[in-house]
Amino acid sequence: MSDRLAVLPQYLLPKQALTRFAGFVASRERGWVTTEIIRRFVAKYRVNMDEALNSDISSYLTFNDFFTRALKPGARPLAKAALVCPVDGAISQFGAIAHDQLLQAKGHHYSTTAMVGGDKALAAQYDNGHFATIYLSPKDYHRIHMPAGGRLSRMIYVPGDLFSVNPVTARGVPGLFARNERVVCVFESARGPFVLVLVGATIVGSMATVWHGVVNPPRGKVVREWRYPASGQPEVVLRQGEEMGRFLLGSTVVMLFPKGPLRFNTDWAPGRAVRLGEPMADDPAASQV
Repeated sequence: MSDRLAVLPQYLLPKQALTRFAGFVASRERGWVTTEIIRRFVAKYRVNMDEALNSDISSYLTFNDFFTRALKPGARPLAKAALVCPVDGAISQFGAIAHDQLLQAKGHHYSTTAMVGGDKALAAQYDNGHFATIYLSPKDYHRIHMPAGGRLSRMIYVPGDLFSVNPVTARGVPGLFARNERVVCVFESARGPFVLVLVGATIVGSMATVWHGVVNPPRGKVVREWRYPASGQPEVVLRQGEEMGRFLLGSTVVMLFPKGPLRFNTDWAPGRAVRLGEPMADDPAASQV
């Protein structure tokens, strides 16, 4: 079966309703029912609870509490690199941005302008730059951390569809990551600006950041934007490796970096499993200083 045919049912499913229902169920305290759901989930996806800060399945009051569980200190040491991997997951695609086009999958591209919600001036900063897309599967740790230290300048909520973001869907739905609901976070760092995008998907109840809390719901039909620092509020400055957000159920992270001598980890390849904190890329120019 072709990827296009495989994803056809997703066009017909009531994805918004399914996602609302999943979010409702995952956030409710249901005692032994919640514990049994978590137990079956752990068994099905072979979740490694030994590295969780709290490994006692029965102690989680809701499925969301379990899904966004913290790791033990030291479970993900940070490599010495200009950019570290911000999540556990699998590499979807990465590499150079061809003018303003990002590779989604073989035969599929989308633009930086579409990715950031239509802001052409913001997108232009990443012309001929670099990108990386990482897919988080159900078994993965679902908190997102900083690939580099940075100061938050903007957050943009972009409404959209809620297709699945698994590899088959990435190959079968054109412009997937730029048509799904997403939260675009813009940072300033020592080596220039970068963008970190949290992409929503079917069953992803919501996305949250450490400075804002839950961004969605509410879900709307218009782009919403926040500028930082907000009036009367301190700057949001996060260190490399520090938590910046989380998915309530799984999804994908897309990162944009400006043009420059960025060199990705030579071990990286599409489909390869990656872990939070491993080296993602280095700046050869900086290493020669």
